[in-house]
Parts: sequence; C-alpha cells; structure tokens
Amino acid sequence: MPLAISLPTPSPSHLFPRRRVHPNLRYQRVSVTRSSTEATTTQKNQTGVIIVGAGLAGLAAATRLASAQIPFLLLEASDGVGGRVRTDTTVDGFLLDRGFQIFITAYPEAKKLLDYEALDLRRFYAGAKVFYGGEFHTVADPLRHLWDSVASLANPIGSVVDKGLIALTRARVLVRSDEDILTSAEEVLTIDLLRKIGFSDEILDRFFRPFFGGIFFDRDLETTSKLFDFVFRCLALGENTLPAMGIGEIPNQLAAKLPADSVLMNTRVDSIEYPNGSGSGPPIVRLQDGGVLSAELGVILAVELPQVDKLLSGIREPVSSKPARSTVCIYFSAEPDQIPVQDPVLFLNGSNAGIINNMFFPTNVARTYAPPGKALVSVSLIGSFEDRSDDDLAAEVIRELSGWFGESLVMSWRHLRTYRIQFAQPNQCPPTDLVKNPRVGSGLYLSGDYMTSATFDGALVSGRRALEALLREKGLV
Repeated sequence: MPLAISLPTPSPSHLFPRRRVHPNLRYQRVSVTRSSTEATTTQKNQTGVIIVGAGLAGLAAATRLASAQIPFLLLEASDGVGGRVRTDTTVDGFLLDRGFQIFITAYPEAKKLLDYEALDLRRFYAGAKVFYGGEFHTVADPLRHLWDSVASLANPIGSVVDKGLIALTRARVLVRSDEDILTSAEEVLTIDLLRKIGFSDEILDRFFRPFFGGIFFDRDLETTSKLFDFVFRCLALGENTLPAMGIGEIPNQLAAKLPADSVLMNTRVDSIEYPNGSGSGPPIVRLQDGGVLSAELGVILAVELPQVDKLLSGIREPVSSKPARSTVCIYFSAEPDQIPVQDPVLFLNGSNAGIINNMFFPTNVARTYAPPGKALVSVSLIGSFEDRSDDDLAAEVIRELSGWFGESLVMSWRHLRTYRIQFAQPNQCPPTDLVKNPRVGSGLYLSGDYMTSATFDGALVSGRRALEALLREKGLV
C-alpha cells in the first residue's frame, strides 16, 4: 500500500510578505535563443532574480519566488529539471532513477515544500537483508518490525550488545534538534563515532559500512558524524520511500508550481561577471550562445561546486574542495518469476568481498517501475570504476549476484543501462561547515547541498537560505 501523508504548505505570506515585493518588477517572457547570424549582437534581458541550475536547490528558491510573485528566470543547461534527482523512462516502459536514491519522509524542509500524497510514496521494509557467510540475515527496526527484530538478535551481523547500542543511538539523536545536530562544533569521522559508542567490528563491517556507505557513497565512513546523526534521526522519525513514478517526481512537483515562461531549458551559462569588473552588483549572466541576462535583485548559482568555480573564474579563486563521492548504478530487467523475493527490502553486501554495495528490486517497492509482466533490478557500486567498461561491470555483477540468489535466476537477467555518476555527492569529511554563508558578493549567492548537508533536504534548505539572503540584502524581508 502507498504511504499517504498530507502535509500543510506554508502560505506565501509566511514566506515573504507580499506587501514588500518590489513594486517595479513584473514577469516578462525572455528569449535567449539566437541564430548564428546574430553572433555579433549582444542580447540584454532583465528580470528580478536569475537562478542558474534547476536541481532541487534552484527549484526550492524558484518556488518561493513564484509564491511571493517576484519575477525570475530559472536557467537549466540540460533538457529537464532535477539535477542529480532525475528519472528516465526507457522505450519499453521501465523507470530508471539516475543512481540509487531513497526519499526519507522525515526530511524537515521537504515536509514544508512537497505534497507527499501527490507523490504517491511507496515504502521500503524498515530494515535490510544482509548477505554474509553465504546467506541472508535480517536487520529490522524493532519499533516497526518487532518480531523480525527479536528473531535477528542471535544472527551474526552483530551482537546483542550491538543491537542495544543501535537503540541507544536512536534515543541520543532523537533528543536533539536538526539545527543542533547540523550546527554543532563537535564532529568526528562517522566510523570514529561508531567505535566510540562501542559498536563491534562485526556490525561495523557487515551493516554500517554497506548501509550508511550506500547513503553517503562512502564505505570507509569518513563522512562527518553530524551528517550521520542527522540522517539517523530522519530514519528514526520517517520512512524510506520512493515516489510511484520515480524519484524525478520530486523536482517535477516543484517545477509544476512555476510559471511556464520562467524556466528555460537547454540554456547553458558561460560565465557570471560584474559589469566593468566593478564588483558591485547584481552581476550579469553571460550565456554560451552570446546572450546576456541581468537581474535587478540578484543571481543565485545553484550548480555543482566544480561548475561554480568555472562560472565564477573572473570573480574569485577556485575553492579548494575534497574529491567528490562517485557511484555506479546498474539496472537489469527480469521476468517476475526470476525475482527471488517479493518484499520491498534493501539488500546489503556484508561480506566485505566483491564490487556490489547494495541492491534492491524497485518493482517490489513500486510496481510502476516496470511495464506489465516485467521486474526491475537495481544494483549500486561505490566509486567510479573508470578502468572498467559497462559490459565488464554488468557481467561481474551478474556473477556476484549468482552467488547470492543462484545462477538459475540471475543468469537470465538482461542488462538495461548503467549510470556512472561522477559527482554523486559532495565529500563531507570533517572539518565541515553545514551552514555556510551563501553570499559571494553584491547580488550573488550560492546554493546546493555542498553548502549544507549532502541530502535531498540539504539541497532544499540551501535554496531557501540563498534566497532569504538575497531578499534580506534588498530589504524585501
């Protein structure tokens, strides 16, 4: 059954008082397409705010501008919204999310912006099946699956003490607020936190590394303990879900709230610069085709950090950053009778061998992920595997999963597509600042999950914070 949660959305007046909107700003349709004969002509178009990048951060800023009736343009280099959060539909009707992604219903910012009921969220089992010692062992949330949890106490994934420590960790994060966790000055590597709590190497290697390693794309668990505590708290308060029509329905829902003429697809920005190098803004946005756009209030840059450095090369020096987290997601199709389980459960590789980190059957979570009479398989690897071809990786995954589920089932699966996501997440190893100041200069602001927490929620929060900073500077809030 779908998880149906209806959450109220704050009224626009609570976001930005309508009486304070700049009186001289009006929506206007802006054309930025130029023919080759216009190469020597510079187009100059003006709006209220320009947002570069239609991922979750850019969309979060745009929806608030739309509700406050402040004119804006949202520029997207690709052919669709969502950034990393997109779903492709194959010619034969499979829904393929671009990489392994799960939506946690307890994300606080998401509750304010999204209509959960309209997303038709489908739930995962609250736990996982861990492959270790040639068989599967259950790890279950005792508050949601009490008897499964009791039955798992003696399994080899961790000791009874370990499972008691999970309950204590849950209690520890639940007494803290999200803000307290993310703004805390105290942080260590996640692996160091878990060892300090007292978890054994067995549960660290067999559960925590594949489970949280799959969330952070970091099996070494070097991600900041602040992010671990935030995600653990959200997992305790909410449920793991997928929208019935794919993870891309989340950005699609946000984009549907925007005026049709405010979003420009296939519009690539070449640079952002201050007129005459003055440093006083707002800056202008120069497009790759030679067009120029200007904003009366300011510009919000909502793209990945490497792209930020490129676009702002004339304004500031590149920011030193840690290597991004990478992942590979491989999809297979199968006949329904070739799927070993029907449960909507996540499978983890607790064996510390092979290339698979985690896998699941999306059609067990939401039947809509495949056409009638077909099933879908999703397998996730951590890292870029640049020295391996797609065919090579798919073949090795099939061999590995044959050891999990048996050759008679797995060898008949058909490889559909491989996604290589080089920038799956920003690297958030300590030291971190998860409440960075979004202001770069006069009329110029940054947003993206690298500014906050590397989560869906962090991206949404960063869009809001960037816009609030812009409007505050202009005296509009």
